[in-house]
Amino acid sequence: MVRYVIKRLIYAFITIWLLCSATFFMMRMLPGDPFIGEKKMRPQVLENLKRKYGLDKPLSEQYTMYVKNLVKGDLGTSIHYNRPVANIISQAFPNSFSLGMRALFFAVTMGIFLGCIAAVRRGTKWDTSSMIISVIGVSIPGFILGALLQYFLALKLNELLNIKLLPTQGWDTAASKILPSIALSVGTLAVVARFMRTSMLDVLTSDYIKTAKSKGLTEKQIIWKHALRNAILPVVTVLGPIAAALLTGTFVIENIFNIPGVGRFFVQSINIQDYTMIAGTTFFYGAFLVVATLIVDLIYGFIDPRIRISGGQD
Repeated sequence: MVRYVIKRLIYAFITIWLLCSATFFMMRMLPGDPFIGEKKMRPQVLENLKRKYGLDKPLSEQYTMYVKNLVKGDLGTSIHYNRPVANIISQAFPNSFSLGMRALFFAVTMGIFLGCIAAVRRGTKWDTSSMIISVIGVSIPGFILGALLQYFLALKLNELLNIKLLPTQGWDTAASKILPSIALSVGTLAVVARFMRTSMLDVLTSDYIKTAKSKGLTEKQIIWKHALRNAILPVVTVLGPIAAALLTGTFVIENIFNIPGVGRFFVQSINIQDYTMIAGTTFFYGAFLVVATLIVDLIYGFIDPRIRISGGQD
C-alpha cells in the first residue's frame, strides 16, 4: 500500500512539473506581454515593472526562478492585481468549492438514481425519460444551459410571479446559488446516469443476481444489497477528474453568473496575459486534479473487496 502511494506521488510530481513547464513556455509564446495595454506608460516605468517581475531576464533564468519559487510554495505576485496569487486563490477557492460541492452532490445523487431507474425499468417510460435527460445534459453546453436558465427561470419566472425569486447573477444569497449549481451539474449528471445504467444492466444479468433471485430476495434487497455496490464502481472511477473539475469551479459558469471564483480569475488573467496568475492557477488546478485522482484510486479499493493494493502490486 505504502509503495503504491509513493509510486503514485512520484508520477504526480512529474505530471505537475510537465504541466507547469508547458504552461510557462506557452505563455511566453503568446504575442505581446502583460504591459502591452499600457500605451501611456513611460519607458523607464515599463523597464522597472519588467525588472520587478523578472521579465527582463533571459527565458532560461525566468524558468529557473519560476521552478524554484514553486518548490518553495511561492506562486508569485499577480501582475494585474498586484497581490500574491496564493492570497487570491485562497479567497476565491471557497466560492468555487461551494459551487462544485453543490453541483457534485446533485449530479451524483440524481445521476445514480436515474441510471438505476433506467436499468431496472429497462424499456419503459422511466428508461426513456432518464436517457432523454442524459442526452440533453450531454448535448447542451454549459454556457447555453446557463443562459437558458437565466432567461426562463430567472427573468421570465420573476416577471410571471412579479417577484425576484431567482437572481441572474451573484453568489451572496441561497437563491443566487441555485441556478449556477444546476447549470454546472447537468453535464456531469448525464455522464453519471449513462455510466450507471450501463453498469447496472451488466450487473443485473450476473449469476450472483440470479442466485439472489432464486433465494427469494425481493427486488429492493437485490438492488440495494447486491447490485448497487458493484454497479457503482465504474462511476467511482470517473469521479476523480469530475470532482476535481467541479470543485475548482468552471470558467464558463463562474463568468456567466458573475461568481468570484478561481475560474473567473483564471479567464481574466488569460485575457490580460497575467503570467504569474496564469501559472499559479494552472499549478493549483493541476495539483488538485492529481490529488483527487489519487484519493479516488485509494477509495476504489475499499469499495470493492476484490480489489486491494498491497506490496508492489497495483
